[in-house]
Amino acid sequence: MIRRLLAAYLSITAFALVVLGVPLGLTFARGERDRLYADIERDATTVATLVEDPMEAGSAPNIGKVMADYRRRTNGRILVVDTTGRSVADSAGPTGRDYAGRPEVADALDGHRAVGTRPGDDGEPPVVYVALPVASGGAVHGAVRVTFPTTSIDERVRAAWLRLGALSGIVLAVVAGAGLLLARSVTRPVRAMETAAERVADGDLTARVDTGTGPPEVRRLAATFNRTAERLDELVGAQQRFVADAAHQLRSPLTALRLRLENVEAQVPPDEVPRIEAAVDEVQRLSRIVDGLLVLARSDAEHQPVVAVDLAALAAERVDAWTDVAEAQDVTLAPETPPHLWVKAPEGGVEQIVDNLLSNALAVAPEGSTVAVRVEATPAGGALHVVDEGPGMPEADRRRAFDRFWRGTTSSPGSGLGLPIVRHLARAAGGDARLEAGPGDRGVDAVVELPAQPAPGGRGRGGSPSRRQGPSSLARS
Repeated sequence: MIRRLLAAYLSITAFALVVLGVPLGLTFARGERDRLYADIERDATTVATLVEDPMEAGSAPNIGKVMADYRRRTNGRILVVDTTGRSVADSAGPTGRDYAGRPEVADALDGHRAVGTRPGDDGEPPVVYVALPVASGGAVHGAVRVTFPTTSIDERVRAAWLRLGALSGIVLAVVAGAGLLLARSVTRPVRAMETAAERVADGDLTARVDTGTGPPEVRRLAATFNRTAERLDELVGAQQRFVADAAHQLRSPLTALRLRLENVEAQVPPDEVPRIEAAVDEVQRLSRIVDGLLVLARSDAEHQPVVAVDLAALAAERVDAWTDVAEAQDVTLAPETPPHLWVKAPEGGVEQIVDNLLSNALAVAPEGSTVAVRVEATPAGGALHVVDEGPGMPEADRRRAFDRFWRGTTSSPGSGLGLPIVRHLARAAGGDARLEAGPGDRGVDAVVELPAQPAPGGRGRGGSPSRRQGPSSLARS
């Protein structure tokens, strides 16, 4: 923005300088040329006055000293010719040459004043000339021509243009300095507002900007931004508190309802047991949804610290924790992890990510199949792959699988919150999560990418001591 403002200031200034400077330079050049013509004409008139009497008497004028002084002082040339056009006095050389064929001399002998520019003699530079008749009583006795090299006037005009250019450069430099200060004063609060907006976009709703700096328009915009951020903070906080409170209040009644259904199950006729079991399953699913809402509410409300964790070690640890569950379903967990791979992740986030992905994979893995858990290095950091051999998902479903409460086109026992939690945790560290088709279009490859992070000194595991936990209660999304 500073560059654009500065370019605008300089463009306007340059345009003004061109509009004013070019006509001024042209006017100066024209004035210098007109002044030169006037000086030459005055000199020619003086010489004509000096030679008038001798030429009227038919004798050669004796003005050698005058011509020599003129040649020395001005580098100009004086030429005096008689009525036939032959030179009778010449400050540049001998006399007797015929100049009757020169247009300006012919015009002067005809009694007219001649002014103009013509090429120089014998390869000399062009000259400006003034030719006047030497006359008295209406009779022309000869002519006087004074020439002056154009190089001198060209040098004076060139010097004038150089002065105008230097002045324009100074003006542009001053405008650039003043414009830079002005642009910075305008853009500084805008940059501060941009930084605050980025913080709000990253979830920091406490970001505010100073409303006392910058132009009035920017100050009003800053005040509006602060009000918007405050209102957004209030709305998001109210929503998070509502979700957390509602989920917390629902946990106890749901637990009591499940216990009562299980107690009733032993007292109902056998043909009613399936209905009771279905009701218990629905209560358990609702409990998982409540647990997921609590997790999301806590993660949305808090800025979870991002730390260095050993993705390979934590993934292997969680595979060990899920091995018994997988064996009970006749499913094999196959970990493929390097010894260590350090990445950035929210504290405790990798464990939740692996638990949710393994829960999803085991929910669809057929008996006798294998769920591969692979950790590999990437150019940006590390990637976790959890690949099942289940029925897979259409591409459209894989794109929508991270939407909250979305459960796919087929019936699923999940809550629709596991994968949104996985993506939320990955993005909190600057990574991301996605679903891809498994090898041979069989199953699903759940991929979580996390950015690289140097290993902390003296620590061989994750960013914080890992607690060995059982499988998460969140089922497949």
